Amino acid sequence: MLKTRLATISDAALITRHRRRMFVDAGRADTPVLGVMADAHEPWVVKEIAAERYLGWITEDDGKPVAGAGLLLLDWPPHPLDPRSTQRGYLLNVYVEPEYRRRRLASNLIELALAEARRRYIRVVALHSTDEGRRLYEANGFRSTNEMFYVEPIEP
Repeated sequence: MLKTRLATISDAALITRHRRRMFVDAGRADTPVLGVMADAHEPWVVKEIAAERYLGWITEDDGKPVAGAGLLLLDWPPHPLDPRSTQRGYLLNVYVEPEYRRRRLASNLIELALAEARRRYIRVVALHSTDEGRRLYEANGFRSTNEMFYVEPIEP
């Protein structure tokens, strides 16, 4: 039986494993940089969960974790899209184990994250999507924006 619960600090390794698998399943080679990312992510997510800035949900099948997602609460200046709020949400680490995909687990987790954002009066929730995931997010009310990235190259 599937059941969804709030993530705790003890889920940090699981959340980190899901994050790494998310990138690999999206087509990124499992190179050493993902190991560096994972090593940095696990203590980061512990700290963010403890500070109640990372809210996560884990779906389990008879106690076995099969999916997860997180909502990061970010300080953000008031913006025309949300002129009163000083926070923005960021949806991240959405991952479903391959054998559990196409069962609406990701959509259910996204709905929980958006409901929590609404409860906190956060009107803007952002995310980054793969091409494959775009339809899922659009079906859950997300739309493309004009956001751009600058990424400083990693020194070898």
